[in-house]
Amino acid sequence: MLKKTGLTLAVLGALVASFNTLALEPLRVAADPVPHAQILAYVQKLDPQLNLKVIEIPNGVNSNELLVHGDVDANYFQHLPYLKSQEQALGEKLAVAATVHIEPLGIYSHRHKTFAQVPQKGTVAVPNNVTNLSRALYLLQDNGLIKLKAGFNDPATDQATPKDIAENPKQLKILEIESPQIPRSLDDVDLAVINGNYALEAGLVPAKDALGLEKAEHNPYANILVTTPKLQDDPRIKQLAKDLRSPEVAKFITDNFSGSVIPVVPVTVAASKP
Repeated sequence: MLKKTGLTLAVLGALVASFNTLALEPLRVAADPVPHAQILAYVQKLDPQLNLKVIEIPNGVNSNELLVHGDVDANYFQHLPYLKSQEQALGEKLAVAATVHIEPLGIYSHRHKTFAQVPQKGTVAVPNNVTNLSRALYLLQDNGLIKLKAGFNDPATDQATPKDIAENPKQLKILEIESPQIPRSLDDVDLAVINGNYALEAGLVPAKDALGLEKAEHNPYANILVTTPKLQDDPRIKQLAKDLRSPEVAKFITDNFSGSVIPVVPVTVAASKP
């Protein structure tokens, strides 16, 4: 009995030591530079006891592959529809730890100030990945530029492609381009549909510069903190998730991004707490 008790205590001691070692290790989080890394930098100031190592990911690097291969512990850059497509492509299941903010997709132009000025057979640059391409087409439809076939009602579930365009009054040419490259195409196309983070990196202010902007209400494209199923109960992940959804972070987002980035936590909730 004593031997069994001693063994049990030894196992518990090893588990505690392992937990303490893990807690001391920095949590490695891959993030886009804007606004994700900026928000994480604020979290580091807000919660200095949380040991974060923020890794800013350059264009062309797949943060989900880094997560699957164990090179990072979490990532913060994507929305749920994109994650679902990545899980299918990678053959891996990942875990959503927190839903944080929305970056409205916008339609921009260097050539035109209104949609009425867009000429017949004008060119429109859109993201070439499946989820954001569909998202772009719904935004073009919402602004009266195209109409999708019957049955395409829910952007979250009914993914559209250019083949699903039923009406195109201006005979617009849809050009599929890598998302990070689209801001560079603004001088060469009539319209460009740009993700919020890439618009911010390019010096655009979505709330002011976009000719058309996604609505935040009922938007299925909120950006999320993602980790692995193995790490989803890690106390560091849970603490980061709590911090990212705190009133303080919501206020930071609201104060610093002028409506270009919108916190999931309501502003009224954030404002009501000290």
